[in-house]
Amino acid sequence: MIRIVIGEDQGLLRGALATLLGLEDDMEVVAQAANGEELLQLIRLHRPDVCVADIEMPVKTGLDVAEELHRSGDPCRMVILTTFARPGYFQRAIGAGVAGYLLKDSPSDQLVRAIRDVCAGKRVIAPELSLLIWEKQNPLTEREQEILSLAAQGLNLREIGAKLYLSHGTVRNYMSEIMAKLEAGSRIEAVDIARSNGWIR
Repeated sequence: MIRIVIGEDQGLLRGALATLLGLEDDMEVVAQAANGEELLQLIRLHRPDVCVADIEMPVKTGLDVAEELHRSGDPCRMVILTTFARPGYFQRAIGAGVAGYLLKDSPSDQLVRAIRDVCAGKRVIAPELSLLIWEKQNPLTEREQEILSLAAQGLNLREIGAKLYLSHGTVRNYMSEIMAKLEAGSRIEAVDIARSNGWIR
């Protein structure tokens, strides 16, 4: 029996997924979560074989959960469902060892087949999403992503410097490099470009 935990913040969709998977003779939904933090706790409590998670959830995203499980060496296999065909999300998912990456509007039998495949040790990627591996790679370093994420939260350069223990001049240089890499005319434009590609949240 394949034991499954579901993470989805939309109640109707979460219930529909649980009902759909529960109809399969070899599958059992053992828990459901409405946010990423709850999902992580339920995975550690129930030790499922597979977690089916929305990429966008409150508190922690599906990718955040996948990365935490990957870091801790948890054997639970992650299947991410997404409506977002963004290169940055896909690259993060691959880096986090995600076993399945499917579109939310994929046929239900594709999800069922994917769960069985990932349990057999395979990696399953929707054909429409597999093309993203050839898309533009994230040009920003981890530090640049961190600085741009703080700018996206509304912090100015001095506030970013204080938070990261960097001088104002250093942060200014980082921001200039970020804007050059993204070919952005302003900080706001740089944030928009990075967000649209899934390079920052």
